[in-house]
Amino acid sequence: MTDSALILRKWTGLIRTEDEAAYEGYITRTGMADYGQAPGNRGFQMLFRALGDGRSEVTTLSWWSSLETIKGFAGEDVTLARYYPEDDQYLLERPLHVEHHRVVQRSTKIG
Repeated sequence: MTDSALILRKWTGLIRTEDEAAYEGYITRTGMADYGQAPGNRGFQMLFRALGDGRSEVTTLSWWSSLETIKGFAGEDVTLARYYPEDDQYLLERPLHVEHHRVVQRSTKIG
């Protein structure tokens, strides 16, 4: 891949809506801190979507320079989700896999 290549890594799970603020703080200290220190990481975001039934969908998006650099963060099998010790306190389910997408168009106007 060239220097302009970009890979999006996407994970989605479910938490209790009432836990959104606590989960955000927890992920800021764990996953987001790890993303920020990982070689090849070009940024990340965390999204919440209340489902209206007491649950919220949480999605993390991270951008990487290549699948090879994702291995430094996620391990040899980059398709497997990476979890932290306290995740079971928040997550209603533990999806096994993440998605990877090759970014072909992008804008720097996201703020």
